[in-house]
Amino acid sequence: MSKIISINSGSSSLKFQLFQMPEEIVLTSGNAERIGLEEGIFTIKVGNEKHSTKLPIPDHQAAVDILLESLVKYGIVKDLKEIKGAGHRIVQGGAYFDQSVKVDEDVVAKVDELCELAPLHNHAHLVCYYAFKKALPDIEHVFVFDTAFHQTMGPESYLFPVPYSWYKDYKIRRYGAHGTSHKFVANRAAELMGKDIKDLNIITCHLGNGASITAVKGGKCINTSMGLTPLGGIMMGTRSGDIDPTVVFYMMKKLNCTPDDMDNYLNKKSGMLGVSGISSDARDVAEAAKNGNEQAKITQALYVNRVINVVGGYAMQLGHVDAIVFTAGLGENDTYIRQEILKHLEEGLSLQIDYELNKNTRSEKKISLPGSKAEVFVIPTNEELMIARDTVRILGL
Repeated sequence: MSKIISINSGSSSLKFQLFQMPEEIVLTSGNAERIGLEEGIFTIKVGNEKHSTKLPIPDHQAAVDILLESLVKYGIVKDLKEIKGAGHRIVQGGAYFDQSVKVDEDVVAKVDELCELAPLHNHAHLVCYYAFKKALPDIEHVFVFDTAFHQTMGPESYLFPVPYSWYKDYKIRRYGAHGTSHKFVANRAAELMGKDIKDLNIITCHLGNGASITAVKGGKCINTSMGLTPLGGIMMGTRSGDIDPTVVFYMMKKLNCTPDDMDNYLNKKSGMLGVSGISSDARDVAEAAKNGNEQAKITQALYVNRVINVVGGYAMQLGHVDAIVFTAGLGENDTYIRQEILKHLEEGLSLQIDYELNKNTRSEKKISLPGSKAEVFVIPTNEELMIARDTVRILGL
Protein backbone atom coordinates (compact mmCIF):
# COMPACT_ATOMS: atom_id res chain seq x y z
CA MET A 1 0.00 0.00 0.00
CA SER A 2 1.54 3.32 -1.12
CA LYS A 3 0.52 6.95 -1.22
CA ILE A 4 1.21 8.44 -4.65
CA ILE A 5 0.75 12.07 -5.67
CA SER A 6 -0.25 12.94 -9.24
CA ILE A 7 0.73 16.39 -10.45
CA ASN A 8 -0.64 18.34 -13.41
CA SER A 9 1.03 21.75 -13.59
CA GLY A 10 0.48 24.66 -15.93
CA SER A 11 2.24 27.99 -16.34
CA SER A 12 0.22 29.53 -13.48
CA SER A 13 -1.51 26.52 -11.93
CA LEU A 14 -0.93 23.21 -10.17
CA LYS A 15 -3.59 20.48 -9.95
CA PHE A 16 -3.03 17.44 -7.73
CA GLN A 17 -4.56 14.23 -6.46
CA LEU A 18 -3.19 12.04 -3.68
CA PHE A 19 -4.00 8.34 -4.14
CA GLN A 20 -3.77 5.30 -1.94
CA MET A 21 -2.49 2.64 -4.29
CA PRO A 22 -3.10 -0.01 -5.52
CA GLU A 23 -6.65 0.47 -4.19
CA GLU A 24 -6.92 3.66 -6.30
CA ILE A 25 -8.59 5.55 -3.44
CA VAL A 26 -8.47 9.34 -3.80
CA LEU A 27 -7.37 10.70 -0.41
CA THR A 28 -7.54 14.32 -1.49
CA SER A 29 -7.43 16.58 -4.52
CA GLY A 30 -7.14 20.26 -5.23
CA ASN A 31 -5.30 22.98 -7.05
CA ALA A 32 -3.26 26.14 -6.79
CA GLU A 33 -4.36 28.90 -9.17
CA ARG A 34 -3.01 32.31 -10.16
CA ILE A 35 0.57 31.32 -9.31
CA GLY A 36 2.84 34.32 -9.77
CA LEU A 37 0.06 36.88 -9.34
CA GLU A 38 -0.44 39.05 -6.27
CA GLU A 39 -3.38 37.01 -5.00
CA GLY A 40 -3.34 33.29 -5.59
CA ILE A 41 -6.01 30.73 -4.69
CA PHE A 42 -5.28 27.38 -3.05
CA THR A 43 -8.06 24.78 -2.82
CA ILE A 44 -7.93 21.37 -1.19
CA LYS A 45 -10.67 18.78 -0.68
CA VAL A 46 -10.95 17.34 2.83
CA GLY A 47 -13.59 14.63 3.05
CA ASN A 48 -16.64 16.08 1.29
CA GLU A 49 -15.64 19.70 1.89
CA LYS A 50 -13.51 22.04 -0.18
CA HIS A 51 -11.29 24.54 1.59
CA SER A 52 -10.25 27.56 -0.48
CA THR A 53 -7.77 30.19 0.63
CA LYS A 54 -6.66 33.40 -1.06
CA LEU A 55 -3.00 34.06 -0.41
CA PRO A 56 0.22 35.03 -2.20
CA ILE A 57 1.62 32.13 -4.27
CA PRO A 58 4.71 33.74 -5.83
CA ASP A 59 5.97 30.65 -7.65
CA HIS A 60 5.56 26.88 -8.05
CA GLN A 61 7.90 26.18 -5.13
CA ALA A 62 5.53 28.15 -2.88
CA ALA A 63 2.54 26.25 -4.32
CA VAL A 64 4.21 22.91 -3.59
CA ASP A 65 5.13 23.99 -0.05
CA ILE A 66 1.54 25.14 0.64
CA LEU A 67 0.18 21.87 -0.76
CA LEU A 68 2.45 19.66 1.34
CA GLU A 69 1.86 21.72 4.51
CA SER A 70 -1.90 21.38 3.93
CA LEU A 71 -1.68 17.58 3.67
CA VAL A 72 -0.30 17.50 7.23
CA LYS A 73 -2.44 20.38 8.52
CA TYR A 74 -5.70 18.67 7.53
CA GLY A 75 -4.55 15.23 8.71
CA ILE A 76 -4.55 13.68 5.25
CA VAL A 77 -1.08 12.36 6.05
CA LYS A 78 0.61 12.30 9.45
CA ASP A 79 4.05 12.57 7.90
CA LEU A 80 5.14 13.52 4.38
CA LYS A 81 7.31 10.38 4.35
CA GLU A 82 4.08 8.44 3.75
CA ILE A 83 4.25 9.70 0.14
CA LYS A 84 6.29 7.14 -1.78
CA GLY A 85 6.25 8.53 -5.32
CA ALA A 86 5.21 11.43 -7.53
CA GLY A 87 3.92 11.30 -11.09
CA HIS A 88 4.00 14.38 -13.30
CA ARG A 89 2.04 15.09 -16.47
CA ILE A 90 4.38 16.31 -19.22
CA VAL A 91 2.73 17.76 -22.35
CA GLN A 92 5.56 17.27 -24.85
CA GLY A 93 7.83 14.23 -24.95
CA GLY A 94 8.58 14.43 -28.67
CA ALA A 95 9.79 11.25 -30.33
CA TYR A 96 11.99 10.47 -27.34
CA PHE A 97 9.33 8.83 -25.18
CA ASP A 98 6.73 6.26 -26.18
CA GLN A 99 5.85 5.49 -22.57
CA SER A 100 6.10 6.91 -19.07
CA VAL A 101 9.60 6.87 -17.53
CA LYS A 102 11.40 7.21 -14.22
CA VAL A 103 13.02 10.63 -14.04
CA ASP A 104 16.79 11.02 -14.26
CA GLU A 105 19.10 13.77 -15.52
CA ASP A 106 18.89 12.57 -19.14
CA VAL A 107 15.06 12.60 -19.06
CA VAL A 108 15.04 16.11 -17.60
CA ALA A 109 17.47 17.31 -20.29
CA LYS A 110 15.25 15.95 -23.08
CA VAL A 111 12.10 17.51 -21.61
CA ASP A 112 13.96 20.81 -21.31
CA GLU A 113 15.10 20.54 -24.94
CA LEU A 114 11.45 20.12 -25.99
CA CYS A 115 10.33 23.33 -24.26
CA GLU A 116 10.42 25.01 -27.65
CA LEU A 117 7.49 22.83 -28.80
CA ALA A 118 5.45 23.48 -25.63
CA PRO A 119 6.93 26.63 -24.05
CA LEU A 120 4.09 27.34 -21.62
CA HIS A 121 3.79 23.73 -20.50
CA ASN A 122 7.13 21.92 -20.43
CA HIS A 123 8.94 24.69 -18.57
CA ALA A 124 6.19 24.80 -15.92
CA HIS A 125 6.34 21.00 -15.58
CA LEU A 126 10.08 21.15 -14.89
CA VAL A 127 9.76 24.00 -12.40
CA CYS A 128 7.15 21.97 -10.54
CA TYR A 129 9.29 18.81 -10.67
CA TYR A 130 12.24 20.64 -9.11
CA ALA A 131 9.94 22.10 -6.44
CA PHE A 132 8.72 18.62 -5.43
CA LYS A 133 12.24 17.22 -5.61
CA LYS A 134 13.39 19.89 -3.16
CA ALA A 135 10.40 19.42 -0.84
CA LEU A 136 10.45 15.57 -0.94
CA PRO A 137 14.12 14.69 -1.56
CA ASP A 138 13.77 10.98 -0.71
CA ILE A 139 11.14 9.94 -3.27
CA GLU A 140 11.41 9.00 -6.94
CA HIS A 141 9.47 10.65 -9.75
CA VAL A 142 7.81 9.51 -12.98
CA PHE A 143 7.08 11.62 -16.05
CA VAL A 144 3.88 10.70 -17.92
CA PHE A 145 3.82 12.17 -21.42
CA ASP A 146 0.75 13.46 -23.28
CA THR A 147 2.50 12.53 -26.52
CA ALA A 148 3.58 8.98 -25.62
CA PHE A 149 0.32 7.25 -26.58
CA HIS A 150 0.54 8.74 -30.08
CA GLN A 151 4.01 7.35 -30.84
CA THR A 152 2.42 4.26 -32.45
CA MET A 153 1.24 6.33 -35.44
CA GLY A 154 2.75 5.39 -38.77
CA PRO A 155 4.54 7.95 -40.97
CA GLU A 156 1.44 8.28 -43.14
CA SER A 157 -0.25 9.82 -40.08
CA TYR A 158 2.56 11.67 -38.31
CA LEU A 159 4.39 13.23 -41.26
CA PHE A 160 3.38 16.57 -42.76
CA PRO A 161 3.54 17.03 -46.55
CA VAL A 162 6.46 19.47 -46.34
CA PRO A 163 10.14 19.00 -47.32
CA TYR A 164 11.25 15.73 -45.70
CA SER A 165 14.43 17.42 -44.51
CA TRP A 166 12.28 19.43 -42.08
CA TYR A 167 11.40 16.18 -40.35
CA LYS A 168 14.94 14.79 -40.48
CA ASP A 169 16.70 17.98 -39.40
CA TYR A 170 14.13 19.74 -37.22
CA LYS A 171 11.76 16.93 -36.08
CA ILE A 172 8.74 18.64 -37.66
CA ARG A 173 5.93 16.10 -37.38
CA ARG A 174 2.61 15.39 -35.67
CA TYR A 175 3.06 14.64 -31.98
CA GLY A 176 -0.51 14.99 -30.70
CA ALA A 177 -1.61 15.67 -27.13
CA HIS A 178 -4.07 14.48 -24.45
CA GLY A 179 -2.63 10.97 -24.93
CA THR A 180 -3.11 10.00 -21.29
CA SER A 181 -6.79 10.94 -21.53
CA HIS A 182 -7.33 9.16 -24.87
CA LYS A 183 -5.69 6.01 -23.52
CA PHE A 184 -7.76 6.06 -20.32
CA VAL A 185 -11.17 6.49 -21.97
CA ALA A 186 -10.42 4.00 -24.75
CA ASN A 187 -9.52 1.33 -22.20
CA ARG A 188 -12.53 2.21 -20.07
CA ALA A 189 -14.83 1.90 -23.10
CA ALA A 190 -13.46 -1.59 -23.76
CA GLU A 191 -14.17 -2.51 -20.12
CA LEU A 192 -17.75 -1.23 -20.39
CA MET A 193 -18.22 -3.23 -23.59
CA GLY A 194 -16.84 -6.35 -21.92
CA LYS A 195 -14.32 -6.80 -24.75
CA ASP A 196 -10.57 -6.92 -25.21
CA ILE A 197 -9.35 -3.55 -26.48
CA LYS A 198 -7.05 -5.42 -28.89
CA ASP A 199 -10.18 -6.42 -30.83
CA LEU A 200 -11.72 -2.93 -31.02
CA ASN A 201 -11.64 0.18 -33.20
CA ILE A 202 -12.45 3.24 -31.08
CA ILE A 203 -12.63 6.97 -31.78
CA THR A 204 -12.02 9.08 -28.68
CA CYS A 205 -13.12 12.73 -28.61
CA HIS A 206 -11.39 14.78 -25.91
CA LEU A 207 -13.41 17.99 -26.25
CA GLY A 208 -12.43 20.68 -23.77
CA ASN A 209 -10.99 24.17 -24.02
CA GLY A 210 -8.13 22.30 -25.65
CA ALA A 211 -9.47 19.51 -27.86
CA SER A 212 -8.27 16.54 -29.87
CA ILE A 213 -9.68 13.42 -31.49
CA THR A 214 -7.85 10.09 -31.75
CA ALA A 215 -8.33 6.91 -33.78
CA VAL A 216 -7.47 3.87 -31.65
CA LYS A 217 -7.03 0.46 -33.31
CA GLY A 218 -6.36 -2.53 -31.08
CA GLY A 219 -5.48 -0.26 -28.17
CA LYS A 220 -2.94 1.76 -30.18
CA CYS A 221 -3.20 5.24 -31.66
CA ILE A 222 -3.10 5.27 -35.46
CA ASN A 223 -4.01 8.95 -35.91
CA THR A 224 -4.71 12.04 -33.82
CA SER A 225 -5.83 15.54 -34.66
CA MET A 226 -3.36 17.78 -32.80
CA GLY A 227 -0.14 18.47 -34.66
CA LEU A 228 3.39 19.62 -33.90
CA THR A 229 1.88 21.62 -31.04
CA PRO A 230 -1.54 21.84 -29.37
CA LEU A 231 -2.52 24.55 -31.88
CA GLY A 232 -3.24 22.00 -34.63
CA GLY A 233 -6.40 19.98 -35.24
CA ILE A 234 -10.00 20.90 -34.57
CA MET A 235 -11.35 24.27 -33.42
CA MET A 236 -10.91 24.90 -29.68
CA GLY A 237 -11.71 27.50 -27.02
CA THR A 238 -9.13 30.08 -28.15
CA ARG A 239 -7.08 28.07 -30.69
CA SER A 240 -7.84 28.06 -34.40
CA GLY A 241 -6.93 24.45 -35.12
CA ASP A 242 -6.00 23.68 -38.74
CA ILE A 243 -6.29 26.54 -41.24
CA ASP A 244 -4.93 27.33 -44.70
CA PRO A 245 -1.30 28.42 -44.02
CA THR A 246 -1.71 31.28 -46.48
CA VAL A 247 -4.06 32.95 -43.98
CA VAL A 248 -1.03 33.41 -41.72
CA PHE A 249 1.16 35.10 -44.35
CA TYR A 250 -1.70 37.20 -45.73
CA MET A 251 -2.84 38.49 -42.35
CA MET A 252 0.69 39.17 -41.13
CA LYS A 253 1.02 41.60 -44.04
CA LYS A 254 -2.43 43.11 -43.51
CA LEU A 255 -1.94 43.57 -39.77
CA ASN A 256 1.78 44.33 -40.04
CA CYS A 257 2.40 41.89 -37.21
CA THR A 258 5.30 39.72 -36.10
CA PRO A 259 5.38 35.90 -35.89
CA ASP A 260 4.89 36.22 -32.12
CA ASP A 261 1.85 38.43 -32.69
CA MET A 262 0.37 35.86 -35.10
CA ASP A 263 1.10 33.07 -32.63
CA ASN A 264 -0.91 35.04 -30.08
CA TYR A 265 -3.82 35.53 -32.52
CA LEU A 266 -4.03 31.84 -33.40
CA ASN A 267 -3.47 30.46 -29.89
CA LYS A 268 -5.33 32.97 -27.76
CA LYS A 269 -7.75 34.99 -29.91
CA SER A 270 -9.21 32.42 -32.30
CA GLY A 271 -11.43 29.34 -31.91
CA MET A 272 -14.77 29.84 -30.15
CA LEU A 273 -13.64 33.19 -28.76
CA GLY A 274 -12.54 34.51 -32.13
CA VAL A 275 -15.56 33.38 -34.11
CA SER A 276 -18.23 34.21 -31.53
CA GLY A 277 -16.70 37.42 -30.20
CA ILE A 278 -18.31 36.36 -26.91
CA SER A 279 -16.23 33.84 -25.01
CA SER A 280 -13.90 30.87 -25.22
CA ASP A 281 -16.25 29.01 -22.88
CA ALA A 282 -18.77 26.81 -24.72
CA ARG A 283 -21.32 27.46 -21.96
CA ASP A 284 -21.31 31.20 -22.65
CA VAL A 285 -21.58 30.59 -26.39
CA ALA A 286 -24.47 28.16 -25.83
CA GLU A 287 -26.33 30.69 -23.68
CA ALA A 288 -25.91 33.38 -26.34
CA ALA A 289 -27.12 30.98 -29.04
CA LYS A 290 -30.24 30.19 -27.01
CA ASN A 291 -30.91 33.92 -26.82
CA GLY A 292 -30.77 34.20 -30.60
CA ASN A 293 -27.22 35.42 -31.15
CA GLU A 294 -26.44 34.45 -34.76
CA GLN A 295 -22.67 34.60 -34.32
CA ALA A 296 -22.93 32.15 -31.42
CA LYS A 297 -25.04 29.80 -33.56
CA ILE A 298 -22.42 29.95 -36.34
CA THR A 299 -19.70 29.17 -33.78
CA GLN A 300 -21.52 26.04 -32.62
CA ALA A 301 -22.17 24.90 -36.19
CA LEU A 302 -18.53 25.45 -37.16
CA TYR A 303 -17.34 23.49 -34.14
CA VAL A 304 -19.63 20.57 -34.96
CA ASN A 305 -18.50 20.62 -38.59
CA ARG A 306 -14.82 20.47 -37.64
CA VAL A 307 -15.41 17.51 -35.31
CA ILE A 308 -17.49 15.44 -37.75
CA ASN A 309 -14.93 15.96 -40.52
CA VAL A 310 -12.21 14.41 -38.35
CA VAL A 311 -14.37 11.62 -36.91
CA GLY A 312 -15.62 10.72 -40.40
CA GLY A 313 -12.09 10.60 -41.77
CA TYR A 314 -10.89 8.42 -38.91
CA ALA A 315 -13.84 6.06 -39.42
CA MET A 316 -12.64 5.51 -43.00
CA GLN A 317 -9.04 5.00 -41.86
CA LEU A 318 -10.11 2.46 -39.21
CA GLY A 319 -12.37 0.58 -41.65
CA HIS A 320 -15.15 0.20 -39.09
CA VAL A 321 -15.92 1.77 -35.72
CA ASP A 322 -16.88 -0.24 -32.63
CA ALA A 323 -17.16 2.69 -30.22
CA ILE A 324 -17.11 6.48 -30.04
CA VAL A 325 -16.23 8.14 -26.73
CA PHE A 326 -16.86 11.72 -25.59
CA THR A 327 -14.78 13.11 -22.72
CA ALA A 328 -13.41 16.31 -21.12
CA GLY A 329 -15.34 19.46 -20.18
CA LEU A 330 -17.32 20.05 -23.36
CA GLY A 331 -17.49 16.38 -24.36
CA GLU A 332 -18.93 15.39 -20.99
CA ASN A 333 -21.24 18.35 -20.36
CA ASP A 334 -22.32 20.09 -23.56
CA THR A 335 -25.25 17.88 -24.46
CA TYR A 336 -26.35 20.06 -27.40
CA ILE A 337 -22.97 19.96 -29.18
CA ARG A 338 -22.77 16.21 -28.54
CA GLN A 339 -26.27 15.77 -29.97
CA GLU A 340 -25.44 17.76 -33.12
CA ILE A 341 -22.21 15.84 -33.70
CA LEU A 342 -24.03 12.52 -33.38
CA LYS A 343 -26.92 13.59 -35.62
CA HIS A 344 -24.45 14.41 -38.40
CA LEU A 345 -22.66 11.07 -37.95
CA GLU A 346 -25.83 8.99 -37.49
CA GLU A 347 -26.49 7.95 -41.08
CA GLY A 348 -22.91 7.49 -42.25
CA LEU A 349 -21.87 5.38 -39.25
CA SER A 350 -25.27 3.65 -38.74
CA LEU A 351 -25.63 5.03 -35.22
CA GLN A 352 -28.77 4.78 -33.13
CA ILE A 353 -28.73 7.25 -30.26
CA ASP A 354 -31.01 7.73 -27.27
CA TYR A 355 -31.16 11.53 -27.58
CA GLU A 356 -33.34 11.91 -24.49
CA LEU A 357 -30.73 10.06 -22.45
CA ASN A 358 -27.99 12.15 -24.06
CA LYS A 359 -29.79 15.32 -22.90
CA ASN A 360 -29.50 14.23 -19.28
CA THR A 361 -26.04 12.64 -19.33
CA ARG A 362 -23.02 14.34 -17.81
CA SER A 363 -21.38 11.30 -16.25
CA GLU A 364 -20.27 7.85 -17.37
CA LYS A 365 -23.00 6.35 -19.51
CA LYS A 366 -23.70 4.55 -22.76
CA ILE A 367 -26.01 6.75 -24.83
CA SER A 368 -26.42 4.54 -27.92
CA LEU A 369 -29.30 2.11 -28.45
CA PRO A 370 -28.90 -1.67 -28.83
CA GLY A 371 -29.21 -1.52 -32.64
CA SER A 372 -26.39 0.99 -33.07
CA LYS A 373 -23.50 -0.25 -35.23
CA ALA A 374 -21.04 1.57 -32.94
CA GLU A 375 -21.57 1.97 -29.21
CA VAL A 376 -21.39 5.59 -28.01
CA PHE A 377 -20.22 6.51 -24.52
CA VAL A 378 -19.73 9.52 -22.32
CA ILE A 379 -16.74 8.74 -20.08
CA PRO A 380 -15.22 11.31 -17.72
CA THR A 381 -11.47 11.31 -18.18
CA ASN A 382 -9.10 10.64 -15.28
CA GLU A 383 -5.57 11.57 -16.26
CA GLU A 384 -4.48 11.76 -12.63
CA LEU A 385 -5.40 8.11 -12.05
CA MET A 386 -3.46 7.06 -15.15
CA ILE A 387 -0.46 9.01 -13.82
CA ALA A 388 -0.73 7.25 -10.44
CA ARG A 389 -1.00 3.82 -12.09
CA ASP A 390 2.10 4.42 -14.21
CA THR A 391 4.01 5.76 -11.21
CA VAL A 392 3.30 2.62 -9.17
CA ARG A 393 4.14 0.33 -12.10
CA ILE A 394 7.40 2.01 -13.06
CA LEU A 395 8.69 2.54 -9.53
CA GLY A 396 7.69 -1.00 -8.51
CA LEU A 397 5.67 0.19 -5.52
